[in-house]
Amino acid sequence: MQAARFGRNMAMGLGRWGLEAAALALAAGVAVPLAAQQPALSYVDALPGAGRPIDTAATTARRQRLMDRLGDAVVVIPAAHERDIEGVDYPQDNDFRQHNTFFYLSMLESQDAFIVLNARASGPDEALLLLPERNPQRERWTGVRLGPGAQAAMLTGFPVVLGVRSLDSVMTAALARHVPLYVPVDVTTRHEPRFQQWRADSAHVQVRDVRPVVDSMRLVKDQVEIQALRRAAQISAEAHADLMRQARPGMFEYQLEAIIEAGFRGRGADRLGYPSIVGSGLNGTTLHYDVNRRQTRAGDLVVVDAAAEWGQYTADVTRTFPLAGTFTARQRAIYDLVLATQQAAMDSIRPGITVARLGQISKTYMRDHSADLCAPQTCDVYYIHGLSHWIGMDVHDVGPYNLPLAPGMVLTVEPGIYLPAESLGVRIEDDVLVTATGYELLSGAAPRSASEVERVMREGREPRPRADARRGERR
Repeated sequence: MQAARFGRNMAMGLGRWGLEAAALALAAGVAVPLAAQQPALSYVDALPGAGRPIDTAATTARRQRLMDRLGDAVVVIPAAHERDIEGVDYPQDNDFRQHNTFFYLSMLESQDAFIVLNARASGPDEALLLLPERNPQRERWTGVRLGPGAQAAMLTGFPVVLGVRSLDSVMTAALARHVPLYVPVDVTTRHEPRFQQWRADSAHVQVRDVRPVVDSMRLVKDQVEIQALRRAAQISAEAHADLMRQARPGMFEYQLEAIIEAGFRGRGADRLGYPSIVGSGLNGTTLHYDVNRRQTRAGDLVVVDAAAEWGQYTADVTRTFPLAGTFTARQRAIYDLVLATQQAAMDSIRPGITVARLGQISKTYMRDHSADLCAPQTCDVYYIHGLSHWIGMDVHDVGPYNLPLAPGMVLTVEPGIYLPAESLGVRIEDDVLVTATGYELLSGAAPRSASEVERVMREGREPRPRADARRGERR
């Protein structure tokens, strides 16, 4: 009964794609519910492989915004392929990660799928998801996968969910409209034969890049994206505090790396946002040092640039702390200048200002407050990188930097001073959300001031009461 009802609904929804395409899709038998397809592997109330439900209202709104902006068009977005760890891919790096454009429009982690959108300047738009058909034998190896059918439509928010075998017939009907075809012109389609064929057939198909349009939408985050970034930043910040408590002179950088990354995963992070940078001593003056093999020493400062990804969104957090547990007078003076520079930039964040202007404010503040700390130069000479970048699904997220800030944008604020001659580097990096009146600090759970850093490090070094003593006290 459910399959028959879905088949009627699917035929109605595909009416404008062409009756021939609908008939071919239905003939493929793609409307069988998941439970009926594979009763031996019970279906769980979460997307197989994802573990989290989809906010269908958010993804539906994103797809509709895209179609509204394109007018008359067809859009095809491919999902990432399943990794081939028996062939071309390294088994040490076998974590599947969805293509960002596909995830933005679906929040779905299924492999080898397609989104097809049929946009109209006038008349109703249509959204179609095509999933690989389920393979019971393969699922013995991979676990239950989401296949086409009524339950997939309910879970994903797509009105129609077909099998990928129907893609050619669906696209034949869609391209017969003779409207532009929008696809991601990037690595996700570089080796896709269908996309190469469409691009080659320029006489009949106008192929355009959808990425600039989608990327511009991604610059201002919606509430679902902001919640994911808050979670990623909170996880990251708390793990930085863990590391400060547990770090000791003599540890190797990779041991410090292990502590903070365990803090990410222990709090539910999906993966690292980027390779962790743990630079002690002279290594802390190298911006993208990630070898992480040196043994630390008591007088070292350690620059730790590491963050978690949660729900496909990554934070970007850096803290600098003294292995000895307290800053020297020289280290603290440099640290306090970097922190004050960061705060001056943060205090200037508001809608309408640009990232370039914030960078100028930070450089000017550091130069004007250097005194003789970096004599004979001013310290801004040793501030050798920009102040900010966007974050989101990429740690350096998409979007131009010449636009004025607007509520919903999320960016880093990360001044630094690097003095190789002294083996002294300091960088403090936080993630901030632009609000209507200023900003929200997302990564504030990581200690920022020098006194906060020292206090948290003391917490990890103070002796704890013995368990038997605590039991005695309770008696």
